[in-house]
Amino acid sequence: MPSFLFTLSSATKFISASHWACLNPNSSPRVTLNSQDDVSARFPADSYTLKVSGAEKPPRPRRIILVRHGQSEGNVDEIVYTRVADPKIALTEKGIAEAEECGKRIREMIEKDGVDDWKAYFYVSPYRRTLETLRNLAKAFERFRIAGVREEPRLREQDFGNFQDREKMRVDKAKRALYGRFFYRFPDGESAADVYDRITGFRETLRADIDQGRFQPPNQRSPNLNVVIVSHGLTLRIFLMRWYKWTTKQFERLNNFGNAGMIVMERGYGGRYCLSMHHSEEELRNFGLTDEMLLDQEWQKHARPGEFNYNCQTTGPDYFTHFCQAENQSSS
Repeated sequence: MPSFLFTLSSATKFISASHWACLNPNSSPRVTLNSQDDVSARFPADSYTLKVSGAEKPPRPRRIILVRHGQSEGNVDEIVYTRVADPKIALTEKGIAEAEECGKRIREMIEKDGVDDWKAYFYVSPYRRTLETLRNLAKAFERFRIAGVREEPRLREQDFGNFQDREKMRVDKAKRALYGRFFYRFPDGESAADVYDRITGFRETLRADIDQGRFQPPNQRSPNLNVVIVSHGLTLRIFLMRWYKWTTKQFERLNNFGNAGMIVMERGYGGRYCLSMHHSEEELRNFGLTDEMLLDQEWQKHARPGEFNYNCQTTGPDYFTHFCQAENQSSS
């Protein structure tokens, strides 16, 4: 995929000046840094071993790669859900091929880094279709390239109830469209808000694994490890929502991943994970990101772990519309 092309200079075309505070509340809008050398001087791209209280912290993984399962039997024929338990639904032949191709794309992306010590660590939902996706995706990797695998139940699909009645599910999905995708709870199942709660727990586990360097033995830790999470469309969108603190309204704008599609969170210049390091502006807009979300990704690209974007529109004073109204009245 092409590199992300969204720059601060182009951002002025569609983002109001007040939103520049998301990047730097103490200065006027400015273009990108003069050169890659300037960026490296401020945020050394290959120096992610930090010192905290005299202790050396392990390097952060280079990427977190989110992968949706390949085409499943339920994607082709929803009647399958009426007779097969959701966790037991398999991939189709096309889904197997999609998973294999996804593995090749991931490997090709990693090999472009030009390093020899890269590895991959996998988290996977315990559903059959995600396990089959992982096993076929992993055909692109030799044994020594796989740092480890962890089956993680919190990455499972949204629960729609047990064996599903096709007509009832059609009615329930129509109700969800009226009620709202995030808060509507399926009878005997989950809402997206319920998935958010369990993904919050998984996120904390993942952050602890990153901070403690649990992916590799202490004497083999490399900054070129890539974490791959194989899960389900809604679950992965909720994961991104939780990670980047997106609002429920912003979540409901997001489009689903395609089967065996992936979104890449890549380590930025300051060490935080950013979508715009890998994806183009067009790709992120097609996924559903707004101007404000794109601008926050630009901030993420240069920020350090632990920093907080206090002035972003969805987390700072610009969240409140009465300031704009008062400013407009005073200027008129």
